[in-house]
Amino acid sequence: MTTTDVLGEGYTAQTLPLRPDGEGEVVATLVRRVTDAPPGRAVLYVHGFVDYFFQTHLADAWADHGYHFYALDLRKYGRSLLPHQTPNYCTDLREYFEELDAAAHILREEHGHDTVVVMGHSTGGLITSLWAHERRHDGIVDALVLNSPWFDLNASWLSRVVLTQVIDVLGQFRPRRQVGSIAPHYGRSIHQDADGVWDYNLQWKPHEGFPVLAGWIRAVRRGQARLAQGLDITCPILVCCSDRSGDNKRWTPEITETDCVLDVEHIAARAVRLGPTVTITRIRGGIHDLALSADAAREQYLDTVFRWLRTGSSE
Repeated sequence: MTTTDVLGEGYTAQTLPLRPDGEGEVVATLVRRVTDAPPGRAVLYVHGFVDYFFQTHLADAWADHGYHFYALDLRKYGRSLLPHQTPNYCTDLREYFEELDAAAHILREEHGHDTVVVMGHSTGGLITSLWAHERRHDGIVDALVLNSPWFDLNASWLSRVVLTQVIDVLGQFRPRRQVGSIAPHYGRSIHQDADGVWDYNLQWKPHEGFPVLAGWIRAVRRGQARLAQGLDITCPILVCCSDRSGDNKRWTPEITETDCVLDVEHIAARAVRLGPTVTITRIRGGIHDLALSADAAREQYLDTVFRWLRTGSSE
């Protein structure tokens, strides 16, 4: 079913029915920026944790460069979150391959696009990387653009190694046990009702996030471990991240010009394991979602993406 999206005129939302899980009915949502342009090049955007698509300026930028823009709200996120569901919850990142496959089929087979760029942010960057690896022989993804992808846990060696082993066991037997939470500082720094300039639905993207559950973090850590072993994504890949990481435990003035969510050195170190053709770019003054950075950093990020698509990808 396709309806006018919550973003209003100029956007549609298509509900993608998926296989039910232990909580019951499951759907994803494919958002489309409406255009009369003939089929051709398209981009599919995938959000991160405690997130959904709302960045219309990003869609406009892709449209200005000749791309049809689509965004996927994954199951249990944003538009796809149903009343009976645990927000943002999964126990295996491969669960998301179902809606990614469905969206790719719509873009290529139903809408007739011959070039598809996939763009993933944060957790979405990890998910789309694993999916692109699994579908590398299917000719689905022509280029992969990653915005601050979550490739490793931003924590001490003890947490990344020892506690990960504990969580792996706990996540199997007590998957809904809460094992953490998200600091509200990043959310407050970007939303217009707090200290930022961007407007979005705080029910779908609350400052304090949603509880971090053992089964979910186990799924993420297993996905990150798979990437650490090395993937073989055959299409060209662009990985963008901030030039610096910031404090993720308290408010500091640098929160508006650093990635206070992830360790950018982890991103750079793991990026080379994605495949044979990887470009890594640091964005000066960028925040975690580079598309929400201050003007100069955001412009550098978008200029980097479209310059790379013109000169550094297979297009």
